[in-house]
Amino acid sequence: MNHLSVLIVSDDTEFARTIAARWQAERNAPEITLATSDVWNPVSASGYHLVIVGPVRSGKPFSILAEASALPGTAAIYVAQEEKDVPTLQAEHPNLLVVPQHDGWVGTLVLVSTEALRRVEAAGRAQRAERLVLASERDATLGRYMLEMRPSVNNALTSVLGNADLLLLEPGEISGQSREQIRAIHTMALRLNEIMQRFSSLVSEMRAGEKVSQGETEEARDGLVSRR
Repeated sequence: MNHLSVLIVSDDTEFARTIAARWQAERNAPEITLATSDVWNPVSASGYHLVIVGPVRSGKPFSILAEASALPGTAAIYVAQEEKDVPTLQAEHPNLLVVPQHDGWVGTLVLVSTEALRRVEAAGRAQRAERLVLASERDATLGRYMLEMRPSVNNALTSVLGNADLLLLEPGEISGQSREQIRAIHTMALRLNEIMQRFSSLVSEMRAGEKVSQGETEEARDGLVSRR
């Protein structure tokens, strides 16, 4: 959990230091930053995985809690000095975790914070996996399109190469500059043809690999069935 970060917002320096010291005693402590309500900024706070709000100057807790609990991808915890305020706070801020500041509150806070960080980390992994799946689907769509268009591209390249060859066989009918341009077209068409041939070879290799993998899977499954 060392790569995770926590922002503690409080105007009570002892409160912030107590949490930081308690957390540093843990084996896997996150990176902790201390800040007062004067420097609170929801934009910069969005870069943290967890925001813990403690005692702040009068009038500021409500705006800070509203902004902290609305940060996407960031967990927010408020340490309430009065336990009677917990139900109201939870009703007003459904995404906010509230820990009453009673005896043993520091240990409770660390436990709740650790679980919140785990959830944030899990959600981040899920989002990254989803992005990878979407990227793979886009690549697969592009690959299928290239497979479908491969015959048309090959036919077009064959036509370009054939016509370029015919023009180059008539030296007296074209100027020197036009001949160089035709040669350039011919060379580029050859390169495109080489790329398409490599693509075809890659497709064949992938299909062969899929068949081998499928065969190994079937053999393993048959082996398990026979052991039963």
